[in-house]
Amino acid sequence: MSDTHFDAVIVGSGFGGSVTAYRLAEAGLRVCVLERGRPYPPGSYPRSPYEMSRNVWDPSEGLYGLFNVWSFRGIEAIVGSGLGGGSLIYANVHLRKDERWFVREDPRQDGYEYWPVTRADLDPHYDQVERMLNVQRYPFDHAPYRHTPKTQAMQEAAGRLGLPWLLPPLAVTFANQGRPPVPGEPIEEALPNLHGRTRYTCRLCGECDIGCNYGSKNTLDVTYLSAARHHGADLRTLCEVRFFEPTDGGFAVFYARHDPTRPSHHPARDELTRLTTDRLILAAGTLGTTFLLLKNRAAFPHLSRRLGRQFCGNGDLLAFAHRARQDGRPRVLSPSFGPVITSAIRLPDTLDGDGTPGRGAYIEDAGLPAFANWIVETSNTPAVLRRLVGYSLKRLWATITRNPQTDISGTLRDLLGHGHASASSLPLLGMGRDIADGTFSLHRNRLALDWRLAASKPYFDRLRDTMRDIAHAWGARFISNPTWHLNRVVTVHPLGGCSMGETAEEGVTDPYGEVFHYPGLFVADGSVMPGPVGPNPALTIAALANRTADRILDQRPTPRRAAPSDAPRPASA
Repeated sequence: MSDTHFDAVIVGSGFGGSVTAYRLAEAGLRVCVLERGRPYPPGSYPRSPYEMSRNVWDPSEGLYGLFNVWSFRGIEAIVGSGLGGGSLIYANVHLRKDERWFVREDPRQDGYEYWPVTRADLDPHYDQVERMLNVQRYPFDHAPYRHTPKTQAMQEAAGRLGLPWLLPPLAVTFANQGRPPVPGEPIEEALPNLHGRTRYTCRLCGECDIGCNYGSKNTLDVTYLSAARHHGADLRTLCEVRFFEPTDGGFAVFYARHDPTRPSHHPARDELTRLTTDRLILAAGTLGTTFLLLKNRAAFPHLSRRLGRQFCGNGDLLAFAHRARQDGRPRVLSPSFGPVITSAIRLPDTLDGDGTPGRGAYIEDAGLPAFANWIVETSNTPAVLRRLVGYSLKRLWATITRNPQTDISGTLRDLLGHGHASASSLPLLGMGRDIADGTFSLHRNRLALDWRLAASKPYFDRLRDTMRDIAHAWGARFISNPTWHLNRVVTVHPLGGCSMGETAEEGVTDPYGEVFHYPGLFVADGSVMPGPVGPNPALTIAALANRTADRILDQRPTPRRAAPSDAPRPASA
């Protein structure tokens, strides 16, 4: 069998790529996954300042790390680069898109949102993904989990504000099947993970978003991709796709191999490897897939003019509750205890039909790793200097008076401080139904995005007001993300650009992710979303990819159709 021709080549190993890789390999197809990043076994995620300084993705500078940060007009986006994609750095939440949020608006209005699928269409696929990822809710009814301060605080704030509170399903292993939850117990795996490493139940360290070194997260590399490899899938890392084109009966894909030992290189000088495939599945994420299609548009002249349209950041907004107080004392929220997210507060939507005005959202407790607490404590320079001067004066006085004070434990505690600033503060992560009115384009062969805050400002104002109410319920000061004051937001959930639709005038792909006019070319990632998911989009991306895999497998016996050379160019919607 040739290692240059496959039944399916999948570009990217995030939620869309991993799901389709497993489903197609399980069905007996020869599958190749091309992932630009490297594998990250448990224990390999960077932690030291030196390692973290290099933990970003920029091969032109010799950087092959986990975080890829993009800056566009009005918005920043953070995405992952590694085997398993965004699952390596997300906060594990798997909420289903609310049934009433599958809206079907008039396509003639600017920033419209039209979902050609329904909740009923996706529910069977949600079920399958949840089983595969072994989702579990935070075991709030067990010790030591029931004493998680931030979870208790979120439940209390929801009660005060009269808003629904929930424990969302998390792709984290807290307990082995049939056993009570316990931190740090070896996880029993039915199928050994592709890294060959022992994984452990959640140690409640708050490090989910920078990579779990204990393997507690049920990331895509230890679930879907391990199963895909078991069924024969060829997983190629440090392989970045540069371009692709149609061939007789399929597609040709050209990719470059990255070498992390090189200090830097120029992409134009890379030697490319060529593969051919019957089916090409683009799953490089919203930014990656949209960029690749825009860059390769000359090879696909009949692509919909909707390409690049309908971008949104899923309403993402980061804010902070700072120095909570209760009964005149600092209120401990312990942001580093537990997984990053344990619970959520749902902000109702006018679509719910209960008379609530405005667009809905979810607000979640956003924990952080313990080392970030030291940054918070030492960032208050005057307080640090006061403690240092006080300690020095006490030691000087002890020397002058010849009173050695050999037991200085209490004095040393004063030097370190009480840690109240970090213990009583908590990030809040909001996401919901912003307006998908952003447009991608190419500028000097780079991805550009025209997105502005203005259209979604009423949604963000309502979200910020609710976050402020939560902070005040804890006796805390509300602090906006500094970028907000520059009319900018940060998203970790970029969506759109290759949106699905009923026709090529409405979208780039059909409701199953197949690109209009190009049979066998599929998109299976967040770029197919015609608008915001609302809650964390990982589960919906995976469910749609599972549905796409069903369609690919159903099509197998059917002869493929050639793209019409005289197909009319779709009119702009």
